[in-house]
Amino acid sequence: MNAPTFADVAAAARRIEGHARRTPVMTSRTVDAALGAKLFFKCENFQCMGAFKFRGAFNALSRLDPGSRARGVIAFSSGNHAQAVALSARLLGMESTIVMPSDAPVAKMEATRAYGAQIIPYDRYREDREEITRGLATARGLSVIPPYDHPDVIAGQGTAALELLNDTGPLDSLYVCLGGGGLLAGSALAAKALAPRCKIYGVEPEAGNDGQQSFRSGTIVHIGVPDTIADGAQTQALGRYPFEIIRRDVTDVLTASDAQLVDCMGFFAARMKMIVEPTGCLGFAAARAAGTQLAGQRVGIIVSGGNVDLGRFAQLLGSGAGASREISTAADQAR
Repeated sequence: MNAPTFADVAAAARRIEGHARRTPVMTSRTVDAALGAKLFFKCENFQCMGAFKFRGAFNALSRLDPGSRARGVIAFSSGNHAQAVALSARLLGMESTIVMPSDAPVAKMEATRAYGAQIIPYDRYREDREEITRGLATARGLSVIPPYDHPDVIAGQGTAALELLNDTGPLDSLYVCLGGGGLLAGSALAAKALAPRCKIYGVEPEAGNDGQQSFRSGTIVHIGVPDTIADGAQTQALGRYPFEIIRRDVTDVLTASDAQLVDCMGFFAARMKMIVEPTGCLGFAAARAAGTQLAGQRVGIIVSGGNVDLGRFAQLLGSGAGASREISTAADQAR
């Protein structure tokens, strides 16, 4: 398969129209006052199944031939891609099998099963999910739909940034969460086509900066499973297809700590009245850390998803109680 282009992103947008939601772009006067910038939040936490992953999964599954559709699909995922493939398969009348870590968030596992998928659990610290997936695919004749290292998946993910830029017009910078690289690569394709001067930043957990190492060294770096609350970004290496796009089109790769993610979760809940999972806070965390360096800019933030167990959500916010007042204080001082 060839690496995707912006033309593939545009085609994916037409393909998923009427199936994926056109998610809202939200703003916050508090954030704008604190940073002296205009921030636009593309809220993929309101997407079908609660995350941007639906875009890439539906695009990829819809391109399968009739024979492949009849045999079914298999994917490996910690949760959001799992739900996306399961829901897309159900909508397209296909069977799905998902290889999921046994410690995946309960809400994500239950939702995946509710969408009709068969779940194959594994130990993320001792077993190789891709090896398990390949074995099952060969034995059952299933089509493998990777979470990020696939041209159709990347093109589908890029439709989120495409919609954002169509709604806002050109941006000065764009912050996108980074795990395996599908969303960042797709977003870069869209941004370079629609806003060529836009600076594009990938943001990953501080505890798992394989993407940052890869970007700065020019070669894909592999790491152990990162210990972070951002379960959607607990990847060990960038995908081959995403990396080629990222190293060509992305400005830099930044990191955010778990404490920063909890702080952002609290802000989203208290001030913008929405639930965002830790991974979905990566872009905002980096933008907040940039502070007044963003002054005068128009800034896009991809909020990637909102799938988090409510008990875990409350626990995390309790552990960071009071931290989310920081930006409100800064905003008051800026007035």
